[in-house]
Amino acid sequence: QVQLVESGGGLVQPGGSLRLSCAASGFTFSSYAMSWVRQAPGKGLEWVSDFNSANGNTYYANSVKGRFTISRDNAKSTLYLQMNSLKPEDTAVYYCARARTNWVTAPYDYWGQGTQVTVSS
Repeated sequence: QVQLVESGGGLVQPGGSLRLSCAASGFTFSSYAMSWVRQAPGKGLEWVSDFNSANGNTYYANSVKGRFTISRDNAKSTLYLQMNSLKPEDTAVYYCARARTNWVTAPYDYWGQGTQVTVSS
């Protein structure tokens, strides 16, 4: 069965860095677009970044552009999110999600359980 397992979250000071990982299993990872989505305390889901497997393009929310980098290792079936220059407003549970196709415009059909990122001094 499809599984997405995030890791790498934690407590970091403002200005610090973290790298999140999402280990995928149960499907052909390279054939699907993948995304990162976050949810801050008391708020709704916020899209963060996409990796479009159809053409290799990546996309970012304005709030993280220039600070976060999405990447994937298809051989390891793993999605990454490198987060630099972290701000307190980046505090959230971060989820990876699979799109139904290799295009990021497709709806998500599977989600991981999330990993907590807390940015605080």
